[in-house]
Amino acid sequence: MSIIENILTSIQVYHLNILVLLGLALFGGVLGGRIFQKLKVPQVVGYIAIGILIGESGIKIVDEKLIAMLEPLNYFALGLIGFMVGGELHRSIFTKYGRQFMTILFCEGITPFLLVTLFVGFFGSFFFDWHIAWSLGLLFGAVASATDPATTTEVLREYRTRGPLSKTVMGIVALDDGLALILFAIACSVAGSLSGTTHDSLLKTFIHPIYDIGGSIILGTVLGFTLSKILNRYSEKERLLAFTIGIVLLVVGLSLTLNVEMLLTAMTVGVIVVNLSPQKSKDVFKLVGGFTPPIYVLFFVLIGAKLNLSHLGLSTSVLVVIYLFGTMFGKVVGSRFGARLAGSPISVQKYLPLALFSQAGVAIGLSILAAQYFPGAIGNTIIIVITATTFILQLVGPYFTKIAVTKAKEVGLNVTEEDLIYNTKAKDVMDANPPLILNNMPLSKILNIFSTDSNLYYPVVDSENKVLGIITVDNLKNIFMETDLNDLLLAVDVMEPVLATVTIDSPVQSVKESLNRFNLEYIPVTDNENKLIGFIEERMLDRIISTKLMELQREVDM
Repeated sequence: MSIIENILTSIQVYHLNILVLLGLALFGGVLGGRIFQKLKVPQVVGYIAIGILIGESGIKIVDEKLIAMLEPLNYFALGLIGFMVGGELHRSIFTKYGRQFMTILFCEGITPFLLVTLFVGFFGSFFFDWHIAWSLGLLFGAVASATDPATTTEVLREYRTRGPLSKTVMGIVALDDGLALILFAIACSVAGSLSGTTHDSLLKTFIHPIYDIGGSIILGTVLGFTLSKILNRYSEKERLLAFTIGIVLLVVGLSLTLNVEMLLTAMTVGVIVVNLSPQKSKDVFKLVGGFTPPIYVLFFVLIGAKLNLSHLGLSTSVLVVIYLFGTMFGKVVGSRFGARLAGSPISVQKYLPLALFSQAGVAIGLSILAAQYFPGAIGNTIIIVITATTFILQLVGPYFTKIAVTKAKEVGLNVTEEDLIYNTKAKDVMDANPPLILNNMPLSKILNIFSTDSNLYYPVVDSENKVLGIITVDNLKNIFMETDLNDLLLAVDVMEPVLATVTIDSPVQSVKESLNRFNLEYIPVTDNENKLIGFIEERMLDRIISTKLMELQREVDM
């Protein structure tokens, strides 16, 4: 019995350690992100920096075994990221920007592929046999074409960006993984012949991306249709969130089981949902967006934790420099040329290159795949170099993305309804000249006012314009039907008490809180002496906020 108890105790302690480390990673990541944000650096860099500190390249609080155990969390985070990115790709964006996206995508993917291949092939010949050098060049070139959507979209989310550049960046990072997979298949096939690597999977290597991309799109479409049907049947927020998270988990699990591209599958689900259920999906993506921050923090902390830079030698260090130069220079030249060729706005042509430097999940995944196909010198070199370059690009990439959207003047333009409510005052949404009813006004005159006005609620004031009460249409209708003393009734006899008032400088957020607290659909705006200045009806307030939001978004998207 004591042996069983010892085993159970050990299991409990180990799991407690995992919880402590998760808490440390989350708390430390948020703290690091805040510190870097204060330094005007994107907070995602802080998350990664904390991960490096506690991981393989730091004090090793988080070791390889623990990172492997937490790998499902990384997959889950990637699924959420893919779903949210797909949700940005409404059909109207493809209608307006589709040709631009494809032109830019081809140029920004092919250019770094060619440059890195040439540079690594040429300079690598000084350290390796030329067959191996050019094999490495092809494989590195394919990896160089990828851009990390997770880091890039996190920066856009943090700085609340909106505009042509942001839309183009979202479109490119959502699509270029597919291009990277195709280039990788070609590179593997040619590298296998060059290096003399003989295995039965070369044909399979070339066919696999077709299966990978096609399978991802088919699986994502099926799950997207399923989720869309579910969303149209339910309205409870808790249930919508549960169904959506369940579908994302299915995306992750089925993608791993079927060996298809998880990120592309999740993106496809997001695309299907946002286009089949455009209205309902707004609530869903808002709910998921509120759920994801802690998952994202842990994801980026764990990325930093598993970066191991202790195996760098002279040859690999040279390849790191060459890869970085070829990748960044290729992205700059290719995306700028593509944007100009596509006739994109000037802001996209000038600043898009700066937003495409980040690399992480896809690059590391392709490097691991290359190591499996080419065990030995080629595989080991690719793993070490991509690990090192990922570390560097994950640190500098977010900063350059921030510079890009700042220069393009798109920071803070993704205004939400909550932003408007927080920044708008009562004086901006009130009716400054509401129809007034004096306290001694007879019912016949009140009815005459009702017949010529569309309001549902009317403030009752005295001779000094001080608010005494409220008359509602429904209440007056009931009184009118129940009594024959209509001409003897005055406003003061049929009014309801005023439960709450606000001032002209009250934020609309406070106005909404008062309406909810007292279960009201109206509220008077008064001065310090309780004199009426204006009147707010909830239905008109919601209409004004929605109209302002649409106008602001239309101005940004023009």
